[in-house]
Amino acid sequence: MTDKIDEKTRTELEAAAFRRLVAHLRERTDVQNIDLMNLGGFCRNCLSNWYREAAEERGLSMTKDESREVVYGMPYEEWKAKHQSEATPEQQEQFKTSHRH
Repeated sequence: MTDKIDEKTRTELEAAAFRRLVAHLRERTDVQNIDLMNLGGFCRNCLSNWYREAAEERGLSMTKDESREVVYGMPYEEWKAKHQSEATPEQQEQFKTSHRH
């Protein structure tokens, strides 16, 4: 099936999936970034970095704050103040063992 999809359509489908992932992460403010990192190996900040890197690969200038606002839907500091809690010692320990790189 995927070999029958033209490049433009594939890009549109990927963009739609990205937008849905971002919307889902915005709704799930109860899921902390450290939980995402510990379970999935990436978090909202990673996603915003990948977005910024993709923009820069295309010659577009984008700051870390701008790309984070794309993912968080608001300035990162505002999101942190509203939704981020301190990582527990258990979460921090799990992060150390799951992300040795």
